[in-house]
Amino acid sequence: MAFYIARPLRRLVRFVTVAGLLVLLCLPTPAQAQSDEDAVIAAVQQLFDAMAARDTLAARAVLMPEGRFFAIRDTDDGPSTGSSSHQDFLKQLTMPGDDWLERMWNPTILIHGRMAVLWTKYDFYRNGQFSHCGVDAFSLLKTADGWKIAGTTYTVEPTGCEESPLGPPR
Repeated sequence: MAFYIARPLRRLVRFVTVAGLLVLLCLPTPAQAQSDEDAVIAAVQQLFDAMAARDTLAARAVLMPEGRFFAIRDTDDGPSTGSSSHQDFLKQLTMPGDDWLERMWNPTILIHGRMAVLWTKYDFYRNGQFSHCGVDAFSLLKTADGWKIAGTTYTVEPTGCEESPLGPPR
């Protein structure tokens, strides 16, 4: 006895099969997810490199214009917070001043669609001398031009820092 599927049922089976394959093709593969993670890390590293070089064009390329930096530090009088806009930061980069070096290690990255968070420990050197360490939390958005930093929150900890696995700066 031959197996026979009615024409409407065959069409439904074809439709469901094609639709299922399209859904599978649209899901991110592990390689794509890794690629996004690498791109998020690269965006933050580009900001650090731009700071060290005082390169406003490179910094502007990874900062959302309307973004902000927020800092928190403990003082003798209690916690102190401050903030600055990305635009103010870019102006500061154009002025002569100290050499900056910021390094991160072991970042944790969370990505959901076009939104990402990079959380990492860091150390910061001013004119080749250790200044402070802390934790950076970057919020990023994926735009047509790639991942951009929408905002940054960070701690400033001048003491009690664990040794960086990166060793001393070069």
